[in-house]
Amino acid sequence: MITPSTFPVHVKAIFTTRSGGVSEAPYASMNLGLSTADSKERVAENRHRAAGFLGLTSHHLAIAGQVHGADVLVVDKPGLYPGYDGLVTTKPDLVLSISAADCASVLIADTASNVIGACHAGWRGHVEGVVDHTIEEMVRQGAVASSLIAYISPCISVDHFEVGEEVVAHFPDEFVVRKAEWPRPHIDLSRSIEANLVRCGIAPEKIERSPNCTFGEPDQFFSHRAQQGVTGRMMGMICTTSSV
Repeated sequence: MITPSTFPVHVKAIFTTRSGGVSEAPYASMNLGLSTADSKERVAENRHRAAGFLGLTSHHLAIAGQVHGADVLVVDKPGLYPGYDGLVTTKPDLVLSISAADCASVLIADTASNVIGACHAGWRGHVEGVVDHTIEEMVRQGAVASSLIAYISPCISVDHFEVGEEVVAHFPDEFVVRKAEWPRPHIDLSRSIEANLVRCGIAPEKIERSPNCTFGEPDQFFSHRAQQGVTGRMMGMICTTSSV
């Protein structure tokens, strides 16, 4: 389990790893994804364990039903929200939950207003504006962009994110890396997301970007690309707490 260091005590956030659960290979062991062929009972137990790291239960989870898009929803109760890649809330003890297995979970909080947001930033949702839409919705709920703190979870690193020219066309040159030994270009997704957060008004020193690579660290993370689609899911989770 990875705990971001950027948030204050009344904002709880984690990014799960593949360790600590009950699932069996190829989903061993903390698979949180019901979209996989894993046992629903095992996933339910894993979600219960993950929520426990926040001092809550799986009944507190509001889960984005992601489609690699950019739609964002304000939520005030637990449940699955199909079709949304970003969630925002003002409710304490409601855990915004974003699944990932190479894409980034972006967790955001305004610690003054207690507005939080979370979004799933794969390359498609990222270039379509899911980060922008999440922050815009947070501001509508009372957040101030300059007061936001953000965390970018482990995701596929530039060393392993090989793409075609059709993907490159969506990114500024500064996030495209070409090397003689690489047959195709690579994208620095994490750094592009960080720049997006800065453009939205978040100070660079208030952004924590994980250095970990989901593809390159198979003992710690699930990776859709490295495991050719047969893999589990991690989650980025964030909530404010009413008990502090």
